[in-house]
Amino acid sequence: MFLHTISHGEKPAPLVAFCHGLFGQGKNWTTSARGLEQTDPPFRSLLIDMPNHGRSDWSSSVDLLDWADEVAKTLRLHLDTAEATHLVGHSLGGKIAMLIALRHPELVKSLVVVDMSPVNYELARHFRTYVKAMASIDLDELSGRSEADANLQVAVPGEVIRSFLLQNLRRTGNGDRPWRWQMNLDLLDEQLERLGAWPGQQGRYEGPVLWVGGQDSDYITDAYRAPMEQLFPSTRSVTIKNAGHWVHSEQPEVFQAVLTRFLQEHR
Repeated sequence: MFLHTISHGEKPAPLVAFCHGLFGQGKNWTTSARGLEQTDPPFRSLLIDMPNHGRSDWSSSVDLLDWADEVAKTLRLHLDTAEATHLVGHSLGGKIAMLIALRHPELVKSLVVVDMSPVNYELARHFRTYVKAMASIDLDELSGRSEADANLQVAVPGEVIRSFLLQNLRRTGNGDRPWRWQMNLDLLDEQLERLGAWPGQQGRYEGPVLWVGGQDSDYITDAYRAPMEQLFPSTRSVTIKNAGHWVHSEQPEVFQAVLTRFLQEHR
């Protein structure tokens, strides 16, 4: 499977690989990557489009273990022999990042999990509204992004989330169908339950882990601490105020400071 990537920075700086969340794409992490490139000493970054997202290949089904293995293959292409990456993942990307750390620990120098836990979630109650809203837009008659934004406003009143979703809207160059959604919207809609489930991966990742949550989000709770620490015993947790599930978008400066401090500590 081909996974599209964007690189920032140069060797020999240590690598930080980013995994985005559901309906996202690698370039969602551009601000963080540019910030890390400017730290002293700097990091280089790899922004990866997850399977069925962005410019990466689509599949016919959802299997998070397979997806984690595919991302691991992509990481190996960008790592020197015996080199490991710092791995950062948000939401679905956090789940994939955790699975990579458990299944391919030799690839992961440190792990940052953003607003996700190794538990089962009912994603349908959070995300089906977004799917229906996106699917309801008549792409054949769409005049442009501003019209799409207006069509989403009732179902998705939050400007940050709406802007995030609209990043997936792309021109096709085809006059008969000028717009399309980049991600595999039909598959993601059909498989929301599987996307929300933790696939039961066992084992332990002994490396350093930063567990970042938004204070206003319910994706990290006290009840989830035990399963997290069972799999990742060296977990340090940070809660960011005035942030919901999209922590790095809602509080970018605070998140960047927390991320940079952790990565410099474990570079």
